[in-house]
Amino acid sequence: MNYQVEHNFPSIGRRTMLLTARTLHHPNNGSHSMLLSIVDATDRSRRDAAKDMLFGELRHRMKNLLAVARSIARQTRTVGRTAEEYRDDFLGRFGALVEAHDLAFAEEEETGLETLVERILAPYTANPKAVVIEPGAAVVLGPRTVMSLSLVLHELATNAAKYGALSASGGRVRVSWQAEEENSRLRLKWVESGGPPVTPPATTGYGTELIQSATTYSLGGQVEQEYAAGGLEAEIVIPLGSASLPG
Repeated sequence: MNYQVEHNFPSIGRRTMLLTARTLHHPNNGSHSMLLSIVDATDRSRRDAAKDMLFGELRHRMKNLLAVARSIARQTRTVGRTAEEYRDDFLGRFGALVEAHDLAFAEEEETGLETLVERILAPYTANPKAVVIEPGAAVVLGPRTVMSLSLVLHELATNAAKYGALSASGGRVRVSWQAEEENSRLRLKWVESGGPPVTPPATTGYGTELIQSATTYSLGGQVEQEYAAGGLEAEIVIPLGSASLPG
């Protein structure tokens, strides 16, 4: 028979003790005795609790990841497109989601904005002049902000590669940001130049909707996209509550 009890000892603090009791039968004289053992199981109990918490957190993260993946699959446009086009768009968005998940839940639990921008734009930097990152203030991002902002940046980069500056040999994307401490806002700018002429789309696609919804609902901010003569210009403004300045 086993009992696990917790007790606050004056000298060693709160400990978890495992009490085991067994009845021993002596065949020679038919008598019985009780064998009682007490083992300090504090470390094992803590390891078990940490393992249970880890598995619970893993289940929670996987459910969230699959829910977002399902949403992306459902909302990626299918009308008038080939299976290959749908596959490429979905896998691109899913890849950005996985990349964001890796960053969001890295061991340090916080990701710098500069690191995030560099990771998302890395596939487009074969030509080092094509992507210019102008680091602003050092800003750290929590997991939820990393996930949403990664998808926004991925959509902007994908559209630039298909229709904008990154689709032309002399095109360039410039990314910059600044932290406005006086009104607690982070302002990120995406400016394209040197690409083909751009015009506002006739219809709103899922990519544009994703940028709008991720910025507005997930990050609590706003985004403006201007189809200027020189190329697309986007400005994303989110509260510093979604991001923070290192102390």
